[in-house]
Amino acid sequence: MASLLDNLMASPDCDLLQRIPPLPPGGKARCPRCGKGVGIHKTASLDRTLALTIAAPIAHIVAKVTPLMTRWRRLVLGLVLLAVTTAGFFPTAVQAQPVKPADRWEFSVTPYLWLPTISGTLNYQAPPGSGGGPQVQVGPIDYLEALRFVLMVTGEARKGGELMFTDIVYLSFAGEKSAVKAINFGGSIVNSSANVSTTSSLRGGLWTLGLGYAIQTGRPVALDVFAGLRYFSIQASTDWQLTLAVAGPGAGQNFPQTGSASDHEELWDGIVGVKGRVGLGSQWSIPYYLDVGTGSSILTWQGMTGLAYSFKWGDVTLNYRYLSYNTNNQKFIDNMQFYGPALGVTFRF
Repeated sequence: MASLLDNLMASPDCDLLQRIPPLPPGGKARCPRCGKGVGIHKTASLDRTLALTIAAPIAHIVAKVTPLMTRWRRLVLGLVLLAVTTAGFFPTAVQAQPVKPADRWEFSVTPYLWLPTISGTLNYQAPPGSGGGPQVQVGPIDYLEALRFVLMVTGEARKGGELMFTDIVYLSFAGEKSAVKAINFGGSIVNSSANVSTTSSLRGGLWTLGLGYAIQTGRPVALDVFAGLRYFSIQASTDWQLTLAVAGPGAGQNFPQTGSASDHEELWDGIVGVKGRVGLGSQWSIPYYLDVGTGSSILTWQGMTGLAYSFKWGDVTLNYRYLSYNTNNQKFIDNMQFYGPALGVTFRF
């Protein structure tokens, strides 16, 4: 009796009892009388369950460790859930990428949103009429109030084992809360904690260009080695208001109670690194990126890892990215870091 009832389903509209045959992945069955759907074979159902299971701890951890306001934590949580939901409900997920001819160029473009916490010090020269130059602490940035413009995109071209990639980031902030932490009176540093109102505006760009080669690992791990350069440009201005003027160690050295300063810096660094991804089976993978370099800065390095989900047209990726510049107090930019989550969508053609 039990075997006669196997795969029987009643239409939710007309109550017609019918037997549902085995469906191919992604297939649907409809009632022959009313046309209502009575069965569906969902693809990657275990992956959807895994996606939702992973989403909860990732969202919780990222929101907890992000040192910004509650509304920023809500934004981070929304980006995480958006990535996982997109991956979970796209019905066109691909089980494996088809093998492409080695003599064809393959291209990819990835627009993305990276909202890093920015932390560092700006070493201004002494403004006119001032006996010293302010050292201004910036960050963390409150994006929902300070962000004025953002542009972020990555592109890559491959042919056989050869590859070339570029990454462009442009950010503009205005009216961000800062602090004058010290005054440089010609080599003599006088600390200051007399801030009443200090704000900074930042505008900068980051450009990375790399040439590399794909190494065949014989495992479900993609590994690219590369060399290239990274260019970083920043233009900043700061308006300060202190409780009182700051006196320097020398005669006539005074830093005014109120004022403004502006400056800019350009850094060119050569870099070497590795990047790729580790396959987790089905559509999931862990992308990674690491580079290190020197040049205008004493040391710069960048690291990234996260979780990616593949489709026929490309990938949806959620990463955590960290970028550091160490100039050892010799530049306008002093030991600046950028770190935070990034959400991107890759289109391949």
